[in-house]
This record gives sequence, structure tokens and C-alpha cells, in this order.
Amino acid sequence: MADTQFDMIVIGAGPGGYVCAIRGAQNGLKVAVVEREHLGGICLNWGCIPTKALLRSSEVFHLMHRAKEFGLKAEGIDYDIDAVVKRSRGVAKQLSGGVGHLLKKNKVTVVMGAAKLAGKGKVLVTNNDGEQTLSAKTIVVATGARARELPGLEADGERVWTYRHALNPPHMPKKLLVIGSGAIGIEFASFFNTLGTDTTVVEVMDRVLPVEDEEISKHAKKQFEKQGMTIMEKSTVKKLDRAKDKVTAHIEKGGKVEKLEFDTVISAVGIVGNVEGLGLEEAGIKVDRTHVITDEYCRTGADGIFAIGDIAGAPWLAHKASHEGVMVADMVAGKHAHPVKPESIAGCTYCHPQVASVGLTEAKAKEAGYDIKVGRFPFIGNGKAIALGEPEGMVKTIFDAKTGELLGAHMVGAEVTELIQGYVVGRQLETTEEDLMQTVFPHPTLSEMMHESVLDAYGAAIHF
Repeated sequence: MADTQFDMIVIGAGPGGYVCAIRGAQNGLKVAVVEREHLGGICLNWGCIPTKALLRSSEVFHLMHRAKEFGLKAEGIDYDIDAVVKRSRGVAKQLSGGVGHLLKKNKVTVVMGAAKLAGKGKVLVTNNDGEQTLSAKTIVVATGARARELPGLEADGERVWTYRHALNPPHMPKKLLVIGSGAIGIEFASFFNTLGTDTTVVEVMDRVLPVEDEEISKHAKKQFEKQGMTIMEKSTVKKLDRAKDKVTAHIEKGGKVEKLEFDTVISAVGIVGNVEGLGLEEAGIKVDRTHVITDEYCRTGADGIFAIGDIAGAPWLAHKASHEGVMVADMVAGKHAHPVKPESIAGCTYCHPQVASVGLTEAKAKEAGYDIKVGRFPFIGNGKAIALGEPEGMVKTIFDAKTGELLGAHMVGAEVTELIQGYVVGRQLETTEEDLMQTVFPHPTLSEMMHESVLDAYGAAIHF
């Protein structure tokens, strides 16, 4: 019989769970991780990673069409959707295998099966071989989340899809409706639109990418519309009439209902935590709207049980989950750990143009009572952006006028998902405007716009 006694059991092997398990093992703990489906979780297999692979294909396709601008010739440009998807699945498979290798290398015991809390310090695992009980002083719940399904808008895998169907599409949409313009919705809209699909995005809030700074949302929307997307804000999909080869959507805006026909619908209306069947309530763990309630150290209130990642609430980001996993594994090993601050975690959206942000939006900073200084710098004023042929975009920074603290940074344009980390580091080091002004940025780079945006907040921009 395999070993069943551990120091720490992690339920779920996504970016929260597997990272927690590895760090626990590195800290000298004896660790088991229980996973019912895929090592690497949604992020690696059906989320962050394969979507980036798809988006890279559409980006290259977009650039091929622009060959002439760069003095190049490309004729008969086309794509093979099966090959595009195959590459994306291959990338996911490679990384999922890599997670297995890392767990093995760090001597983490992997148990495949469905887990349930079974009394203090016990986890019952059920799989094809039957049941077994594992014991540990510490249990970490990292079961993640799945797509939210609204009544009447449920996916059927044929004409109405979730992100999972969209990653392995049964057909190439000609006329697509995307419900929801958060990161997932807008990334798929961007991918299919770039490949020539007639794409409509419906958003219930008053703007696309509603969690982003309003100025950034507006700039992104302008670009999406320029690329041929139809954006419908303050609109709700009330009903879908499904036929064999089409879906009729009843879309309400301002009290009026319009019926529009599509051949495919992608529903991207948020996520719900995977809280079912885990025995959480019996263990005395509080669940609110499918998310486990925790303190800043991810403690659930039930002795020895932690919850990390998507199941523990917003922001629903892989890097937040991983960081929480490390924090918990360090705490369990008796090390000093800092709580993860949600306001210092960057959000990245890989549509075209890319969008990235950290900290407070301008509206939120004002709401919080700050007297602020705001700086902006457009891509059109940057040499590298023009050389890249990417003159559309902007960098925006928000400072506390009294202390010079960097309250937030918001960007839209080429490669901003890579640039944002400069500001994240700045916030982590509690930088002020003066530190950033004195920093020498390399030339020619897109990062120079970050410098100029800071200078602009204080009326000192050079190149604009």
C-alpha cells in the first residue's frame, strides 16, 4: 500500500496547487497533491497558455497581411484552423508534462482522483481503483473555477460554446456572438475576428473591459471597431433560439429587444468556484457565492485548512494563485510570509491591442479620496513603436499628488503585457515619482513611454 501520511495535502494541481506543493517540498515537507483531471489545471490546459498560442497564430496572420507596409511580399495568405488548434494543444501538452516532471523531481506524491475532506486532517480520494484516505496536518484547497453558465445561455458544444469549446472549435465561426467583454471574451473575439470572422461583442456594463481604466477601455474599443468588430455596450442577451445551423439572439438595449442571427455564440460571463462535493460546509468552511471565505493569509477558519487561487475569490489570475501557494507553503514550514496584496497584482489581456494594468484606475483613486496627478504618453511619440509599425496605444500613470506614490498604471498597445511588470516592481518597492523620473530607461524601447508618462504627470514630458 502506498504511503498515506503527509505533512501537507494539496487538492488541485493548477497554478495554485502545484506551485504550493513544490514549494512545500522544497521547504522539507512531505507533500501529496490530488488532481482529478489534468496537471497544470485550467490555466495550463484550457486557459492562459493555449489561448496565448492561438492568439500568437492570429497575430502572425495579421502581420502577414501587413507585409507590404514592411517592404515584404506575402501572397496567398491563408490559415488552417486544425493546424492552429493542434499547435495550441501541443503547447499545452508540453507544459502539462513539464508540471508532472517538476512534481516528480521535487518528490511530491501525485494522486489522481476526486478529493473530499473527510474529517480533521483527512482527505478521501476516489478514482477508478476505488477509495483511499490520506492524512495530513495541513490541507490546501486549490480546486479552481469553471465558466459561469447563465440560464438559457448554457453551452451545448455545437453552436453555443464556453472557452473550452472555443479552444478546440468544432467549426470555424463565420458570424460570432461573444457574450461578455472581460479578458476571456475579448481574447476570443480578437482571435476569431483577426481570422476573418464577423464578430459581435455584447457587454452588460457601460463599456468593454469594464475592470480597466475608462480611458484605456475607450481606446481599446476604438481599435476593436477599426478592426471590424461590432461592440454592443449596456446590452443583455435575454434568450437564445437554437436551430441546427444558427442561433438567434434576443439582445436587449435601453428597453428595446433586437433579434440577431449568428452561427456561433461564445459565453464568457465570468466564473464560479469548484466548491461542490468537497465537504467544505461539513468541515466548517464558509462559502459565499461559490467562493471560500479566507483571511489575507488564505486561512479558512477551519483548523489546518487553507484555500488559494480562484476558489478563494478575486482577482481570478494564475499568478495570484501561484503566489498564494508559495505564501501558504512558507507559512506551514514556519517561515515568515507576506500576504498577497490584490491591488499590486497586474491584470493582462492578450487581445489586439494588448491591455495591462496594476493598482487603482483614475476613477477608483478619486473615489478613495486621493488628490491625484495623471500622466499619459501615446505610442505615436515613441521611436520603437513607430519602427515596429505599432503607433496605436498609450501609457497612463496615476500618482498621489501629496506623497508621489504610484497609485496605478494602465496601458493599451503592443507588448504592454510585458511592460506592466516595471510598474509592478515599482509598486512593490514603494517607489515614488522621483525614483521613476531618475531611472534611466534604455533607448529605443517601448519602456521609454513608461518614463515619459511619469514625467507627463508632473508636466515634464520631453517627447510630447
